[in-house]
Amino acid sequence: MKTRVCIIGGGPSGLMLSQLLHLKGIDNVVLERQSREYVLSRIRAGVLEHGFADLMRTAQCGERMDREGEIHEGIFIAHEGRLDRIDLHKHSGSSVIVYGQTELTRDLYEARDRMKGIVIHDAEDVQLHDVSSDHPYVTYRVGGESVRVNCEFVIGADGFHGVSRKSIPKDVLREHEKLYPFGWLGVLSRTKPVSPELIYTRHERGFALCSLRSQVLSRYYVQVPLTDKVEDWSDDAFWTELKRRLPREVADRLITGESIEKSIAPLRSFVAEPMRYGNLFLAGDAAHIVPPTGARGLNSAASDIYYLYHALIAHFEKGDDTGLEQYSAKALARVWKAQRFSWWMTNMLHTYPDSISYEQKLQQTELEYLLSSNAAKRSFAENYTGLPF
Repeated sequence: MKTRVCIIGGGPSGLMLSQLLHLKGIDNVVLERQSREYVLSRIRAGVLEHGFADLMRTAQCGERMDREGEIHEGIFIAHEGRLDRIDLHKHSGSSVIVYGQTELTRDLYEARDRMKGIVIHDAEDVQLHDVSSDHPYVTYRVGGESVRVNCEFVIGADGFHGVSRKSIPKDVLREHEKLYPFGWLGVLSRTKPVSPELIYTRHERGFALCSLRSQVLSRYYVQVPLTDKVEDWSDDAFWTELKRRLPREVADRLITGESIEKSIAPLRSFVAEPMRYGNLFLAGDAAHIVPPTGARGLNSAASDIYYLYHALIAHFEKGDDTGLEQYSAKALARVWKAQRFSWWMTNMLHTYPDSISYEQKLQQTELEYLLSSNAAKRSFAENYTGLPF
């Protein structure tokens, strides 16, 4: 098989780039280790920056997002038993769209189907070869058959555990990582959301978040120790703990119900540098991960795709490789800003098991400053709705 761009990973990043390139007439193939059903079963965050939403429209995949997605112009922060709202639109001129990542991925799949795009699922034993040369290629197995894909560029959008980052020599790759001493226990339920906008909660018992996927589908989280297991938490125990951490006015109107999905996610910050090695380019979780606080993960991946898309178009249409040469530096500059915001927000809102009173007072002061300063709110709103590409 021969193509111009071989994309490893059939999540939203890989599918988005595939769709954008196809619209410009650039042949590409997507290889995905899992089945489509598995990819579409994954529950992920769904707060989209305005820049990500614009990319969906450019990819001709934004119609349902614009019709069904919910525009949020603010967020709430709960603390000391009360609610404070930060008006994102007032302080940044922008907003976010709440639209489930599963639905977004479904839209991208349907677009690839309409255009007869090549997305190969259940691709096993994917291996990258000669990526530092002008003639890279990828091999994989499907149904017991070995296949070789000759290409000009390889895009590694196959997540943290994928093969792409591991294909960069260890003496070239630098990895920066921070592991947090807690996780998020998340519950998805078919219940009306407790709030029309997200509620981030700082409480002495630990962080909590009230989120949503639609007006009939709610997503809630509570901070838990890393030693906890899903089996330790019945639905009743979860709802009881969530109510303890919410202001009374919110807890009293919370509608509970049977969980349709329950999981515990550990929190990690991670960045790999560089994001390019020869003709291999990393994107999304293959290169960087943030805690879900502040919803930067999917949006950071979108900025990678934006830079890659424009760089590849310039290469194929104009023979201009400036964007490709600058990709790693440009992507990492924005990635580190997203890392900073996510790290800052996580530190401000979570309870650390070994924190001393001095650190707890600083957390409280940081939050009070944010809520009392228009300059701080402008900075928050700018980062939350999305820094420019």
